[in-house]
Amino acid sequence: MGFKLSNANHIPLFYKLIYGLGAFVNNLLAAAIGGMVIVLNLGLGMNPALVGLLGAIPRLTDAITDPLMGFISDNTRSRWGRRRPYIFIGAIVAGLSFAVLWQFPSNMSESFYFWFFLLGSFVFYLGYTIFATPWVALGYELTADYHERTRLMGVQNFIGQLAYVVSPWFLVIMQAEMFDDMVEGASYLALGIGLITIIIGILPAIYLRERFAKGAKPGISLASARVIDNVKAFLKGFALTLSVKPFRYLCYATFLVFNGFMLIAAFSSYVIIYYVFSGDTEMGAEYAGWAGSVGAVSTFIVIALVSMLSSRIGKRKTFFVAMWLSIVGYALKWVCYSPDMPWLVVVPAPFMAFGLGALFTLMGSMMADVCDYDELQTGQRREGMFGSIYWWVVKLGMAAALAASGFLLNATGFDVALKGAQTDDAILLMRLFDVLIPILATLLAVWAIKRYDLTEHKANEIREILELRRGDHG
Repeated sequence: MGFKLSNANHIPLFYKLIYGLGAFVNNLLAAAIGGMVIVLNLGLGMNPALVGLLGAIPRLTDAITDPLMGFISDNTRSRWGRRRPYIFIGAIVAGLSFAVLWQFPSNMSESFYFWFFLLGSFVFYLGYTIFATPWVALGYELTADYHERTRLMGVQNFIGQLAYVVSPWFLVIMQAEMFDDMVEGASYLALGIGLITIIIGILPAIYLRERFAKGAKPGISLASARVIDNVKAFLKGFALTLSVKPFRYLCYATFLVFNGFMLIAAFSSYVIIYYVFSGDTEMGAEYAGWAGSVGAVSTFIVIALVSMLSSRIGKRKTFFVAMWLSIVGYALKWVCYSPDMPWLVVVPAPFMAFGLGALFTLMGSMMADVCDYDELQTGQRREGMFGSIYWWVVKLGMAAALAASGFLLNATGFDVALKGAQTDDAILLMRLFDVLIPILATLLAVWAIKRYDLTEHKANEIREILELRRGDHG
């Protein structure tokens, strides 16, 4: 199975969709681990600060495991390629460990639940890294065409957004009448998510093929390892990756936009429940679900618009347009999150969709250009290292958001025991954080991309030089 690239580097739609299924799994796991963690607070009564730490601590290991997985993938020699074996194995490990993670024993202490979830999270995130890092790297190498890269990333982002259509309803599902409580609901939901992860996650490994399966120097075999040499090469490659200036600006922008969104994604549910619906968790969860689904559906339109606009005005200018529209959405939350007109909670969602919708369509395409830029400088194809560090930044943003949201929630004076009787000061601070933090983060991201100078003209020049150097047209 697989496809052979034409001289135009066109990727058939079927294989774009297959690659996009990897994005669905990637986003589903990210959304689930972030959206279901509220069970620890509302279902098991755990302190919000501890819940935040459970989101943050396991991600600290990603600082090592993500780049290491990228290095291993870049330099692997096997009959199946550099990426595909890890995608296959990682999907299975991530799916199984996620399902087990939410099977909480009953009537245990807060300390027990903390350590149970923490240790399980380490296993889950390791499997997640084994799957996601090679999958991301594979996407950067599937085509050399400047605009086909954006179309590929548009399709994968489109498919990936399906996860965000269903994920806002996780809280509703976990509270369904068929379950005794939210904790039992989470256990069954996790089993379903784990099964989907395995079945769908292995498909990119089965159907896709690699352009640079023999392009890594020096190589390491799946069956052997030169430990000292590999450690030295890894450290050298890590430092070299961070020294690439255009890459750093993409990381800055991604961290800011994604972190700003994820922070209020965890926070907004509390604002809707305790401000708009005065502590009614069922109604709050339902309306938060509608707002999330409207945002997810809107993102499909955003992806199409961004893909078309990028081919006309360029990736940087398209990024600026999208970010300003997302800022409008965040500002609208101040007036649209209203107890008098609760249905208005869906109004900001289409505008906010321009944030992540544009980010992961454009950044993936721009990252592929950076990989060409790096090959020109180093003579190596290091998609795995670039992708791993880039996505570690994404996951670091998620961890920071989960950790900060718990501490910020405590800082507002929120007390779960008060239910709908939260203080006026607590409500005001919750609303201010919900609006101002993502606006500030997005403005800083715009500043970062203004300094990214890898234009279409420059990217095409680099491609021509590389093709002459390799003696091919791929």
